[in-house]
Amino acid sequence: MTATAYRYAPERVLPPGSTLLEVLDERAMTQSDLAIRTGLSTKHINQIVKGTASISPETTILLERATGVSASMWTNLESAYQLDRSRNKEAEKLKLDLDWLKTLPLAELVKRKRIQSASYSINTLREVCNFFGVADKASWEALWERPTAYRRSKAFSSDPTAVAAWLRIGEIEAMKISCSPFDKAKLLSSLEDLRSLTRLSDPNEWVPRLKSTCQDMGIAVVFEPEISGARIVGATRWVQSDKVLIQLSLRHRWSDIFWFTFFHEIGHLLLHSKKDVFINDQGPHSGAESEADAFASQLLIPRRFEDRLSTLQTDDDVKKFAGELEIGPDIVVGRLQFEKRWPYTRGAALKRRFTFSKS
Repeated sequence: MTATAYRYAPERVLPPGSTLLEVLDERAMTQSDLAIRTGLSTKHINQIVKGTASISPETTILLERATGVSASMWTNLESAYQLDRSRNKEAEKLKLDLDWLKTLPLAELVKRKRIQSASYSINTLREVCNFFGVADKASWEALWERPTAYRRSKAFSSDPTAVAAWLRIGEIEAMKISCSPFDKAKLLSSLEDLRSLTRLSDPNEWVPRLKSTCQDMGIAVVFEPEISGARIVGATRWVQSDKVLIQLSLRHRWSDIFWFTFFHEIGHLLLHSKKDVFINDQGPHSGAESEADAFASQLLIPRRFEDRLSTLQTDDDVKKFAGELEIGPDIVVGRLQFEKRWPYTRGAALKRRFTFSKS
C-alpha cells in the first residue's frame, strides 16, 4: 500500500476577528475594554471583528500586549484570511477560462503526472496554470501560442495546445539538467564524435554518451514522447542565456530519422538566432528549417561522397560505404530511400528501430 499526501485546504478561512472574539470571551473582555487597552477606537476594533478592517503589523503588536496572544499569531491569521480572499477572487476570474480546459490534453498530462486531475474544475485550471507557469488563459496565449506558431513548415497542422504542453514538459526537464555554459567552439569540435555515435546500435550505450557530451557544451537533450496531436519530431530553443534545449519526441523511432532530426537541431544552434524557437515537423521545409535539413544531410554524408550513392546496389555496398564514412549503415539506407534511389522495402535488414526508456 502506498500513502498519498494531500494538502489541507479548508473551504473557508474565517477572518482573524473571529479568533479575536473568542480571545475576548475567554478573558471576559469587551470590545470597548480592548479599545482602551490598545488605544484604538471601538469602531476600529468592531471592524476587525467583522472582518471589514485588516490587522496591520502595528496593530498586531498592540493586540499582543493587550491579549497576550503573539503578534505573529495575529499576522498569520490575517495573512491566511487575505490569501483566502484573494484565491476566491481569483476563482471568480478563472471561471471565465473553464472552457479552455476542453482544448487541452488533460488526460495525457495526468498520465505523465504533470497534473493530478482531468476534471473541468477550478482546481484543475489552477494546476494547468501552475504547469505552464502562467496566471491564466490570456497569459498562456501570450507566452505559448507565439512559440508554437513559429519556425514551422507551411504544412504544419498540429494542435497548438498539444505542442505547448510538449514544449513545457521539455522546458521543465531541461531545468533539472546541469550543463556547462554553451560553447559553440566546443560544439563544432565535437561534431565528429557525435556523428560517430550513429554506429552504435544500443541506446543504452550511446544515449548516456550523447547526453553527457552535450551537457559539457551547454546543451540539455531531452527525450519526451510526443503528445497526441502535436505531430512534432524535435524542437530547439534557449532556456537560459547560456543553456540550450534540444527536445526530441521519438515520434519516428527509425534510427536514421532520429539522427537526422538530432543533427537538424544542432544545425539551428550553429546557423540561426538564439532568439528564435525552432519546431521541427515532418512536412516540407523552407527557410531556416531547410537550412537545418541541409546541414544535417551534409554532416552525415558530406557532399564529396554524394556521387557515390548512385553506385550502391547491395547491402554489402552500403556497409562498406558507411564504414568508410564512419557512420551507421542505416543512415545511408535512409538517405537512399529518401532520395528514392531505393524503395522503402529495400535495405530493411540494415535499419534499426529504437526503443527508449523514460530514464
